Parts: sequence; structure tokens; C-alpha cells
Amino acid sequence: MTHQAPHPSPHCDAVARRLLTASAVRSYDPRTEIDWDAPLAPDLWFWPPERLTLYGTPLWDRMDHRQRVTLSRHEAAHMVRMAQWFELATIRLFARYLMARDGLDARAFYALTEMGDETRHITMFGRLLDRLDCRIHPMPAHIRLPFPLAAACFQDITLFASALIFEEVLDRYQREAMRDERLQPLVRSVCRLHVSEEARHVSFARAELCDAVRRASRGHLAFNRSFTALLASYTVPALVHPDRFGDLGLDPRQARHQARHNPHHRDTLLWAGEKLIAFLTEVDLIKGPQHPLWRHCGLMA
Repeated sequence: MTHQAPHPSPHCDAVARRLLTASAVRSYDPRTEIDWDAPLAPDLWFWPPERLTLYGTPLWDRMDHRQRVTLSRHEAAHMVRMAQWFELATIRLFARYLMARDGLDARAFYALTEMGDETRHITMFGRLLDRLDCRIHPMPAHIRLPFPLAAACFQDITLFASALIFEEVLDRYQREAMRDERLQPLVRSVCRLHVSEEARHVSFARAELCDAVRRASRGHLAFNRSFTALLASYTVPALVHPDRFGDLGLDPRQARHQARHNPHHRDTLLWAGEKLIAFLTEVDLIKGPQHPLWRHCGLMA
């Protein structure tokens, strides 16, 4: 499947123009906006403890404060590494979106602007990973290897739906983290900068997705409902279920089992997916047949 050049859309054009203006006024350079040399406080968290996968489990109860903080450091590093990869994937998909267009208009100009934002974010995440100083885990092979082939199936609907899956879920975590004074100032600063720019990306993706759904045939929409749900079932667990427990000296099998059956973590996933699930349902991208896949990834009860 290939992209279809989008029809003119006055609403999407107006959204893109508004976002271009906002980008010109409120874009940030992580190199100068963030104090990368600030020391890390030994007892501050790297991620809200209530959002950690083992919070409230028997393993958590046996940990002391330092071990819990170390867990938060590794889980923050996991989230940042996954964010890097997904933003690289977004840039690749946006390049295909642009190449399918007949010309450069406000929507194309904003897509190029967003690609520039993502490039800065990837670099910012790389610097944060360097400060976190945790072992780098690769993207799971079941996502990394099929992506070059699966990318050919991404048309406008799944392109912007997949962007929202990552952006909306991560945004929910980061908005909470940036306000949490228990966290390292460096982590809060990165979250704050990322949230401020990702808000524009979410607005663009929502407008483009609504327009693409409006123009889609029944068969095309049915395919994209299933493809989007399948995509979520593969990618969301990789984002929110870190497999770093061996780095902490824990029994990986026991830790994975407790994390996956942790009612606190299940509630966190439902919380993280609230806005995304409500929006995709509203625009007719989630119906009953897709519910099992959305439940599988943890974003739907």
C-alpha cells in the first residue's frame, strides 16, 4: 500500500498555519535550555515511584529506598530509549507522507517543522541517556525487524494514529513527571521541554487523522482499525514493560511476572491510555472487534 496524496482541507491547513506560528515563537534548543552539567541528587527519584512497574509488589516491599531509586533510574532510561526509537520511526514515516504530496503547503511545512523538533528530541534523549548511565537495551526484535516492511502499510490514518499512540501515552507520563518535585531536576526539565513541543505534534496528528478518517472508504477504514490495534498490541508493551530487571540483580522471570500482574501497573496503563482511547473511539478507529487487541496492550479495560 502507498500513501494517497491528501485532498485540500481548509481545517487542516488552518491548524498547520497556527502550529507553524506557535513553533516560531515557542521552539527550544535542549543544548541551551537544559542544565546538562547539574549534579544528580543521590536520593531523588528519576520517575514517579507510583508509575514504576514493581510499585506495590512483594519485590517492591523488600527493596530499600536506594534500590527503589535505582529501579526508577532504569525504568526512566527504558522509557527514554523507547522514545528515541519511536521518534526515529516517526521521522521515517513523515518522510513518506511528504514524498506523496503534490506540493509544499502549510501542512507539509509543518510536517517538516515537526521532523526538526523530533531530531532535537532524539538528541536530547541521547544526552539524558548518557547522564542516566544505564546499559542501553535495543528495541525488541519483534518490533525492530518487521518495521521496514510494515512501514509500507502506513497510510495517513495509521501514520497519525501510530504517532498518537506514542505521543499521547508518553505525554501522560511526562506531564505528571515534570510537576513532581520528588524527581531529579534534569529529568523534569527534559519532560517539560518535550511536553511543550509534543503538544503541537498531538494537535497536528489529531487534525490530520480526523481528515483522513473522513475521506476513507468503509473498507479502508476497517483495515486501518485492525492495523492500528495490532500496532498498539505490539508497541505499547515494549514502551511500558521494561525488561531491565536483570540489571538490578533481580530474578528477571519473577520480576516480569510480578510487574505484569501488578494491579497498580494495570491501573497506570489505563490512566495513560484514557485520552488516546477516548479520541480514537470518537473518530471511529476503535470498535468492538478491536477491543481484545487494545486490552492486550493494557490501554483498555
